Amino acid sequence: MESFNGKLRDELLACEVFNTLAEAKVLIEQWRKHYNMVRPHSSLGYRPPTPEVAMTAARLLPGNPGPAGSTPARPALH
Repeated sequence: MESFNGKLRDELLACEVFNTLAEAKVLIEQWRKHYNMVRPHSSLGYRPPTPEVAMTAARLLPGNPGPAGSTPARPALH
């Protein structure tokens, strides 16, 4: 977690000036996606932790719970 916080501070927060909360949310989300899907990580052999292709494929698997905090759909009972 400390490594992530340092990278967030060094790569984003120290380089940007946020004029609005909405702008901050958009830019931070873009950076987070880049960090998790594109940016190589040395501890993983310079590969991204979760390439976008893997995330898309995982969402398509049957029985896969949706995004964090969501509940899987339940069949309707008659």
